[in-house]
Amino acid sequence: MTDTTSSHDVTLWLVDDIPARMFYAGRRWTVSDTPTRLRDSVWSLDVADDRRRGLYGWRFQGTDPEGCSFVFDVYCGEAGWHVHRAYA
Repeated sequence: MTDTTSSHDVTLWLVDDIPARMFYAGRRWTVSDTPTRLRDSVWSLDVADDRRRGLYGWRFQGTDPEGCSFVFDVYCGEAGWHVHRAYA
């Protein structure tokens, strides 16, 4: 398993408040499993400031049009959605 972190622009589309699609790292991703709601206990200290503002997020598998899949941990901070971690 590869764990990657980087800063790219993220656009997350929700359907009924649940992630459905994402644009990240120049690629389009379709949520290809059932997303899991993440609470404060999973976040590391580098997002602690956002946590005090009611940080929440999701973990889901995203698959691009070529069939490449990653598991993403995303959170909604003050400035919008961010990918905290991506696992290959």
